[in-house]
Amino acid sequence: MYETLTFTGGVHRSDEMRELIEDLGGFILQDNVLQMELVLSMAVPLNDVARVEEKAKELLAKISVAPMAGSEIAIVSPTLARHHLPHAACDISEYLREYGAKDNMVGLARGDGKGTSGISEREKQLIEEHDIAIFALGSFETCIKTKSFLYDDIDIPVIVTGSPDIPVEELPGADAYVGDLGRIPRRLRRGPDIRALEKLVETVEEILNNKKREMSMDPPLVPSIVVKNAIENQVPEVKDVISPAPVTSQLDGVRVKLDYDKYHEAIENVVIDGKKLSEIADIKKSQMYDYILVKINSESSLIEN
Repeated sequence: MYETLTFTGGVHRSDEMRELIEDLGGFILQDNVLQMELVLSMAVPLNDVARVEEKAKELLAKISVAPMAGSEIAIVSPTLARHHLPHAACDISEYLREYGAKDNMVGLARGDGKGTSGISEREKQLIEEHDIAIFALGSFETCIKTKSFLYDDIDIPVIVTGSPDIPVEELPGADAYVGDLGRIPRRLRRGPDIRALEKLVETVEEILNNKKREMSMDPPLVPSIVVKNAIENQVPEVKDVISPAPVTSQLDGVRVKLDYDKYHEAIENVVIDGKKLSEIADIKKSQMYDYILVKINSESSLIEN
């Protein structure tokens, strides 16, 4: 079992932290350099967390638990048009990244008006490739309730955000609702806005932890971070990808930002513990830019097959 952590500190001597992670059998999930500051998302064995914390203290850096690291979240807005893309959606994206999440903005093709809004089957499939979906809706209670059909049959956990205070029981298909995040024509920088974003972070972390507990009852054959590391080491074309996080970790798999038609065989032939990846995972074309989506089989699914 691994703990996901975030290291925040100076670039100077940061190689010492990278070397320690490697020596402990851990993995670097993502790293971002902001001028002279490094933000490093990592996964390390549970028994070695204290050693990482000790090293961070030596480097005058900060270590924090990052439950969202290693997850991919879809932030869904009715459209990307300016009248329906609330500022809250952009701020939600930025705020979640500070806690280690990898998120993608998804704008539905038909979102203008509660009477004409809709969601296509392809859009549903794209959203369901993620670990969690956050539907960033607006400021009117009747509109939010009317649009529950957008997510009532989504197969992953769904969090709905909006301005009014609505009991989640009145939103069929939603696993949670967070208020005070409606359509606001400014950046979310005031006290109530920050508190609402913090509530959203708590909700996302709670749902992710619940999902991890459920997965522990029937775990994947190998952790997704092991698959990520194997692909990065055995498929050299990954190093030429200029998109952020070319191999993006999910709770039960990875998204590889390579064209499926050109590279799916290379991904299928990646070897982990003497087995090809195609033997322990489902590998298919993603709905996102024809990327490669890898979903790792669980122990029970292997027995069934």
